[in-house]
Amino acid sequence: MIKTLMPVGLAALVVAAAAAAFAKLPPPPPMTDAQKQAAEEKKEKDKAAAEKAKADLTAAEDAAVKNYQGNMKQEGKPIPKPVATADASQPPSGGKPKPQANTSKAGAQATPNAASGGTQK
Repeated sequence: MIKTLMPVGLAALVVAAAAAAFAKLPPPPPMTDAQKQAAEEKKEKDKAAAEKAKADLTAAEDAAVKNYQGNMKQEGKPIPKPVATADASQPPSGGKPKPQANTSKAGAQATPNAASGGTQK
C-alpha cells in the first residue's frame, strides 16, 4: 500500500509545485517620480563606472605591453610586431558560401552496422 502511495504523493507534489511556479504574479506598481529620478541617477553612475573600468583596463594593458617590451629589450630578443585581428562583432567579408554536402549519397554509401544486421569492419 505504501509503495503505491509514495509515487502518487510525489506526483501530486510535483504538480502542486509546477502550479505554484506558473502562477501569474501581479504587475509591479508604477514608479513614482522620485524612483524614476533615482533610477536615472543609478544608470548614469553605472555608465560612469563602466567608462572608468574600461579606462583602467586600457591603462593596465598598456603597462603590461610596456613591461613585456622592456623585458624583451633587456634580454636582447626582438620585439614581435602586433598582429591585426578582425573585430569579433563584424562578420567576415568576401568569399562564396560552400555548397551543402549531399547527405542522401553519403547515407547510401555508409557501411551497415551491427544494429541494422550488417557486420562491422
